[in-house]
Amino acid sequence: MDTDQINEEHQEFRNHLATVTKEGKRKWIFPKKPSGRFHNARIIVSAILLAFLIIAPFIKVNGHPFMLLDFPNRSFILFSIPFGPHDFILFALAMITLVVFIILFTVIFGRIFCGWACPQTVFMEMVFRKIEYWIEGDAREQIKLKAAPWTGKKFLKKGLKQIIFFGIAFFISNIFLSYIISMDNLIDIITDPPSQHLGGLFAITVFSGVFYFIFSYFREQVCTIVCPYGRLQGVLLDQDSIVIAYDYKRGEPRGKLKKSEDFSNRGDCIDCHLCVDVCPTGIDIRNGIQLECINCTACIDACDSIMDKVNRPRGLVRYASLKNIENKAKFKFTPRMTLYSVILIILLTILTILLVNRSDYVITVLRTRGTLFQEQPDGKISNLYDLNIVNKTFDPANVKMILKNLDGEIKLIGGNLKFAPQEIKEMKFMVSVNKDQIKKMNTPVHLDFFDGDKLIKSITTTFLGPVEINK
Repeated sequence: MDTDQINEEHQEFRNHLATVTKEGKRKWIFPKKPSGRFHNARIIVSAILLAFLIIAPFIKVNGHPFMLLDFPNRSFILFSIPFGPHDFILFALAMITLVVFIILFTVIFGRIFCGWACPQTVFMEMVFRKIEYWIEGDAREQIKLKAAPWTGKKFLKKGLKQIIFFGIAFFISNIFLSYIISMDNLIDIITDPPSQHLGGLFAITVFSGVFYFIFSYFREQVCTIVCPYGRLQGVLLDQDSIVIAYDYKRGEPRGKLKKSEDFSNRGDCIDCHLCVDVCPTGIDIRNGIQLECINCTACIDACDSIMDKVNRPRGLVRYASLKNIENKAKFKFTPRMTLYSVILIILLTILTILLVNRSDYVITVLRTRGTLFQEQPDGKISNLYDLNIVNKTFDPANVKMILKNLDGEIKLIGGNLKFAPQEIKEMKFMVSVNKDQIKKMNTPVHLDFFDGDKLIKSITTTFLGPVEINK
């Protein structure tokens, strides 16, 4: 607001959370049931996200999960592509890229992710809250029910709601757990005798209890107290960021609309309080940007419906930057946005190149440290090498190693080249060649590695020979 409008009364809200009383007690939020074009769009987006979340664990590609996040065993499958500990560089680069993307996205669009795609918001507002409206009614009915004495009707409604809440929490916990242990293992835990999967049953119970607690009791406190993103946006947002904002230039001075009064000497805000009533975190969007705001658009739909009734243009509360509201400035890329965009493009380019060139095998050959050549009794010369092979695929492999440019023999020491899926092997091997093939102290050696008839890697290393050969 303008300097003369910013006073102690307007700023008092910053001294406390909307969900906590002055005595420090929890203030329970009963948001009015939202409706409108943005809410309908969010329902569609949420339905798509929920459908993907539920269906993805059942999808298999070549007999393997489409998505798997097996953190205990450090094994991941993303869109049917396997990743393991050997892909740490890719994982680290992907995490850095994700962080930069979040920063860039927040700098430009604020907390739009929180309102449209965050699992907490999707489950709370589009699943649990809908059930609550269905069983207990809108905000007024919920407030009356809470204040009413315990009767059979109240016990039935409260009990039914909590039973359904726990059932959904149990279902959600199973879905999330299937992403970690795979759907096949989850089905085994469910169908086998409990004594065979005590650890899995314990995990499901804990998951269910946590989800039930969050969505039945903790609710919006996750966004306002636990989640760090609200505080992060305070650092990332600037005057050019697009957020859900109240157009105080147009709305002030606010006040109740009287009969036969026009809008010539007053603002468009009629102080109906509906934007506050529908807010799931209990804030007043007219106070400006607040960390509790999750950009859910409920206040936009509520305000637009009132503007329609009083024949005023929509958009008193809308997606806009503070500069846009202050001086009608159009959106433009700032130097900070440009810098983040350039960094993000560079990271995405590197990540894409690494993914495109990512092979199914990682093969490393190094001559064993601290060793020279060895003269064999049959007049041959040998070198000792260290071999490391990672099979990144889901299929077993039988690798063959062929000496390409020299006529010699390869002898594996302490192992074979048969690999299980995702297996890592480290071993040594010896290359022996006739002395007459070694013309200098360092001779290049070309090794080809095959999986069946498929060439999977060609490696060049060096072969050490006696110094006198080079004389």
